[in-house]
Order: sequence, then structure tokens, then C-alpha cells
Amino acid sequence: MKIVLLGYMASGKSAVGKILAVNLNVQFVDLDNFIEEREKLSIAQIFQTKGEIYFRKIEGVYLRELLNSKESFVLSLGGGTPCYGNNMDFIENKSTLFYLKASITTIFERLKNETSQRPLVAAIGAENLKEYIAKHLFERTPYYERAQNTILVNDKNLAQIVDEIMSLC
Repeated sequence: MKIVLLGYMASGKSAVGKILAVNLNVQFVDLDNFIEEREKLSIAQIFQTKGEIYFRKIEGVYLRELLNSKESFVLSLGGGTPCYGNNMDFIENKSTLFYLKASITTIFERLKNETSQRPLVAAIGAENLKEYIAKHLFERTPYYERAQNTILVNDKNLAQIVDEIMSLC
């Protein structure tokens, strides 16, 4: 069993994934953390030193490595992972996919106070954040909506979201 969670930054992929994995008694894997461990660099450092093209290339390589393994797990993707290369086709064929769908307002409310943990957000600035989110979501939504399952996360706690996913597994 391979369950993949996708969605925009701050949609709850990692938080939901950790609880879901415990409930299903499988490993939880955060793709960004997996990449950082393998590359011995943070995602920010990879972008700074090797560039986004390099990052997107290795992201696809590690994604395939994980999804081709015999292991069962819950995998949380980076927000952009489904949008590059043929990652989405590969994910669809190798896993059960859940899109954690959050509104622009929900994402903004979650991100506006997290600038220290999220370098991308810090660089954008709070005054431009909502517009940035809206633009990104517009670009990424066609990929996200290819998921077999969509879970609306607005105004729900983690337990409610996990229960909803469990009912569909």
C-alpha cells in the first residue's frame, strides 16, 4: 500500500501524513526530508547551490525510487512535485492519491506566521503572499485535481481529515 498526499504548501500534507501512517501502521516519508537526507543538503541549499532544474531532476529520481520500492508507506510530496516532468503520471500509476485541498484564505492564514520556517514565504513578504498563493494555486490546480481523491481541509482538524482519508482507503 502506497498512499500519496499532495497539495499546496501548508495544506497539511506532513501533519496529516504522520498521523495517517501511525493509524495504518506504515512508515511516513516526507519527500523533501528524504531528498535532504540523500543529498546531505537542505532544499534551500540545493536551490541555492545547484539550482531548481537540478532539484526537480533529483526530486523525480527519488520519487521513482520510493514508489518503485516494495515498502508500504504514506508519502507527503512537495507542493510542486506533481507539476514537473511526468511525475503525476508516475504517481497515479503507483499509488492511491489524495489531494488535500485548502482555500487561498486557509493557506494564507497558515503561512503568514510561518515565515521563519519557510524561506520561500519570507522572501515573498506578507503583503504579496496572498497574490503569490493565488497565482501558484491557479498553475498547480490542474495537476492536483488529477488525484483520485480530494479532501477539503478548510475548517477541519487533523483527526477529521485523517478519518476522511481512512474511510476511503
